[in-house]
Amino acid sequence: MASGDSVTARLRAAALALPGAWEDSPWEGDTVAKVGDKIFVFLGSESIGVKCARGRTEADEWLERYPDDASVMAYIGRHGWNTLRTTGAIEEDELLDALETSYEIVVSGLPRSRRPGAS
Repeated sequence: MASGDSVTARLRAAALALPGAWEDSPWEGDTVAKVGDKIFVFLGSESIGVKCARGRTEADEWLERYPDDASVMAYIGRHGWNTLRTTGAIEEDELLDALETSYEIVVSGLPRSRRPGAS
């Protein structure tokens, strides 16, 4: 397992490298990555918050696989958002896949004219 700081830094860099992604701090103490005006990842020091699925049932698969390292996000969890620890048993490549899935779900919800690469 890599150290949480380096994993977090790599995940942040990967998030910001996605087309149209940009960093924001909409609330004091919170750093997020957005595409358009929508958040697709919450970037914490020891976790990321991602939209794991379009609904709660599919997102719960993370909770079953990683009961100690995945949890339902407060307030928005019912919409498929989970918090995934970057310092636990979840491999970095799975965290990266979750981040990319969150990005794809959020982009697909944007109007076509506001999606990255739209003319």
